[in-house]
Amino acid sequence: MTAAQQGDALALDQLLGELAPYVHRLCKRVAPEVADDATQEALLAVFRGLPSLQAPEAIITWVRAISVRKAVRLARRAGREATAQPPTEPRAPSLEGLVDIGDALGRLPPAQRAVLVLRTCEGLSEHEIAATLGISAGTVKSRLHRARAAFRKVWDS
Repeated sequence: MTAAQQGDALALDQLLGELAPYVHRLCKRVAPEVADDATQEALLAVFRGLPSLQAPEAIITWVRAISVRKAVRLARRAGREATAQPPTEPRAPSLEGLVDIGDALGRLPPAQRAVLVLRTCEGLSEHEIAATLGISAGTVKSRLHRARAAFRKVWDS
């Protein structure tokens, strides 16, 4: 980590290679329609900001915040804030016959997806989500409430 911060090209390449799957997974969950672009922008921001990272032990928290913010920003910029339309072709059911959770998540606005993903998939507390997204804990609570209600509505339909 220190070598990458100091500009060692091999160490930096290795670090970004290790972070890339995590960043892409987060971006895909938060903003699937712009996941590739968000991943690229997030990794570029990590590359640029790495030398100034004060606490290298908090790199995952820092990378998570960058990734989620980039994904939400790009999704909004692309005009994807409105909920996605359901697919025109029916999806094949999974082996267990369950509804595809990813499809249900994909129908939510990026801001709602972000709080749900960070809470349920990443296991963050409301305060950690607030720090990651740069919003208040009260805003996180209201977004979680709306996101859960919207998810239930999509899930039940």
